[in-house]
Amino acid sequence: MLTKLRKNTKILKHATGERPKSFRTFVRFRIFVEKEGQLSVILLFFATMAVLFITGLVFLATTLFQVSTRAFNRSQAFAIAEAGIEYYRWHLAHAPTDFWDGYGATSTGPYSRTYYNKDGVAIGQFALTITPPPTGSTVVTVRSAGKVNTDSSITRIIEVKLGIPSFARYSTAANDDMRFGSGTEVFGQIMSNGGIRFDGIAHNLVQSAKASYDDPDHSGGNEFGVHTHVSPVDPLPPAAVPNRPDIFMGGRTFPVPALDFQKITQDLASIRTQARDNGFYAPSSTVFGYDLVLATSSKFSLYKVTALVNPPGNCSNVLGQAGWGTWSIQSETLYASGTIPTNGIIFIEDNLWVRGQIKGARLTVGAARFPDNPATRASITVNSNLLYTNYDGMDVIALIAQNNFNVGMVSSDTLRIDTALIAQNGRAGRYYYSSNCSPYNVRSSLTSYGMIGTSQRYGFAYTDNTGYITRNLIYDSNLLYGPPPNFPLTTDQYVPISWSEIQ
Repeated sequence: MLTKLRKNTKILKHATGERPKSFRTFVRFRIFVEKEGQLSVILLFFATMAVLFITGLVFLATTLFQVSTRAFNRSQAFAIAEAGIEYYRWHLAHAPTDFWDGYGATSTGPYSRTYYNKDGVAIGQFALTITPPPTGSTVVTVRSAGKVNTDSSITRIIEVKLGIPSFARYSTAANDDMRFGSGTEVFGQIMSNGGIRFDGIAHNLVQSAKASYDDPDHSGGNEFGVHTHVSPVDPLPPAAVPNRPDIFMGGRTFPVPALDFQKITQDLASIRTQARDNGFYAPSSTVFGYDLVLATSSKFSLYKVTALVNPPGNCSNVLGQAGWGTWSIQSETLYASGTIPTNGIIFIEDNLWVRGQIKGARLTVGAARFPDNPATRASITVNSNLLYTNYDGMDVIALIAQNNFNVGMVSSDTLRIDTALIAQNGRAGRYYYSSNCSPYNVRSSLTSYGMIGTSQRYGFAYTDNTGYITRNLIYDSNLLYGPPPNFPLTTDQYVPISWSEIQ
């Protein structure tokens, strides 16, 4: 259009000699209009882009605000869920057997409580779902669901298992000096209030309450609280303690705080009361004691022991050990039979022998004579296998003897004892049977699965290679939070065992 106009203007100028003023004004106007039109389009484009950009920024800011607000609410809901767990730990500290948050055993939950901030403003709620411990366990499961009032669509869920640890935390716990000879292999922690000489293999930590002590099996100066005589023999204090991973695979630590052995030596009088009330109780046999035979059907048979095996030939108490004898049954008669009681408590007011196998049972067996007299204290003996069927914590036995825990002379050549055993005032071990007691003086292998608690020095073998040549002490970790009925605990306080975020 502009080209055509200029051409016409040129023709007009040729005819008249000059362009009309009005025409020149018109042309300038058209040129201005066209330029202004192009500028308007450009301005409109950039204005549109600016609007879109600002809208995007507003949308982004709104989205980020919503995301940050939701993230804050999620974080706050998580904190509220954690507060629910801490609240219930506090509640259990004051009411250890209340698994219904104060609403009574007939309630089902979840149990909801309002959560207030530091200013006393209600900002959310937590709801607790509580699973009480199964029979024989101390482990309670708590699930806490936290919510905030500002966004009900957000829920954070935490699940925690809480438990009270029992004194069955050690493979062996002792209140005296101990010696573990060559041929002993221990899987689990060892703790003694006395010194420990260890010449076998320890797969876990070995601990003593003594920094040094006079080893009764060795002359010379005091030795480390935990030491070995396996070559190269440990030096004497105050030399540096050598690193011996070939012996102490889990390390050794001494001195450590002493173990309160009074808590391990369970109150047998209390066990007797529970047995009389809701368990099984047997009074004095008036002969040598009783033989308890356990079965996988949850049945048991109790026999009166009417005669013991006499020592053969010249077999005698050459070491002068207190209470020495064969501790082996010659004859017996049936006294009673029944089903393992629901409270899992059996008490015998006499010496006791135990054998057999359980399946799906949780049992504590005590043997004691009252009133307590050191001369008449009762002992428990195991000469034949005492076994679990399940090794996942479902099966558990505790044997608590007022005096000794024995393995007698006529015992199985290969013997396995699945139990948490405690010798309250005596020792866990086997008497010395010399070569005159052949063939019972030497036995092949003893495996203890569970734990051993002994007031006096432990031992199932002697330095002349008599007794059980191989001793395997295997710790049952299920005992820590799933001990036998009425077994001593380390504390009244629940501690976290596991923690997981469900949602």
